Amino acid sequence: MLSKRVGIDLGTANTLVYLAGEGIVLNEPTVVAVTAEENKVVAVGKEAKDMLGRTPGNIVAQRPLKDGVIADYTITEAMLSYFIDKACGKSRFFKPEVMICIPSGVTQVERRAVLDATLAAGARTAYLIDEPLAAAIGAKIPIAQAAGHMVVDIGGGSTEAAVISLGGVVVHNSVRIAGNKIDEAIANYVKKKFNLLIGERSAEEIKITIGNAFITDEKKSEVRKMEIRGRDSITGLPRTIELSEVQVNEAIKPILMDMITGIKKVLEDTPPELASDIIDKGIVMSGGTSLLYNFDKLMTHMTGVPCHVAEDALLCVVRGTGVALENIELYKRSISKK
Repeated sequence: MLSKRVGIDLGTANTLVYLAGEGIVLNEPTVVAVTAEENKVVAVGKEAKDMLGRTPGNIVAQRPLKDGVIADYTITEAMLSYFIDKACGKSRFFKPEVMICIPSGVTQVERRAVLDATLAAGARTAYLIDEPLAAAIGAKIPIAQAAGHMVVDIGGGSTEAAVISLGGVVVHNSVRIAGNKIDEAIANYVKKKFNLLIGERSAEEIKITIGNAFITDEKKSEVRKMEIRGRDSITGLPRTIELSEVQVNEAIKPILMDMITGIKKVLEDTPPELASDIIDKGIVMSGGTSLLYNFDKLMTHMTGVPCHVAEDALLCVVRGTGVALENIELYKRSISKK
């Protein structure tokens, strides 16, 4: 095997790259900074994320993926090319084989866009694997058994729920609501309630620091608080306010309920035999947004099925993509190729 094999978890918020034989070699934000006139790429990843909301007029920092799918084809291609070069080294004699995972609910057109962008970015062969399947492999779930396992992968752009049995997806549902919508809800809440404008980075920081999906009555006495700085929408001057986790919970509750409705739909469509397996084994949660404090408790409360977060939830999908890439023969029924 002279050509390298690369597995990419192309996420709305973060992109992770797995190199066969080496493991995870890259974990960077899915952000690209381009010049406004020539559309030339200036920075990718961490460097570009630092520019979000802070760029001069001639540079635009943007996320080329929206809700888990490609929103800007040219920029995605440039970004993939950058990540493949960084993982394999620029001077490569053989083009690498690349496997990318995508949300299970995407259309044929969106699938083709990912395959074409990967080939244009310098791949010899491009493979696609469904995100829930990759998450299940990465979470070390024995998916080849004749038993039902339910996986919920919640990233930045989409919430993927799937029931997997005998190495394939039996029922799946994808809702294009996830971490980014939670950030938006926090920013909108702060604007409505306090007339304070905050950027998406500040909203994300609030979510990580004091976000709480499920507040019980006894918890209400010991509430975490945080100071927020932003711009007053009336006076236009900088101002600081204090935000509590109860208020954040109030802001994000509707979004979490929409996500859980999508997850419940999978449970409703699951064949009875597999449903009984899921009640025994519980639901495995992966993806960055599943790390939201008490989200697993809220899911258990709303679905009546025990839920737990997989270890290294952020890395499940890229690990699973890597394992599938190293054992392509085993998983070839579930992989599309170009």
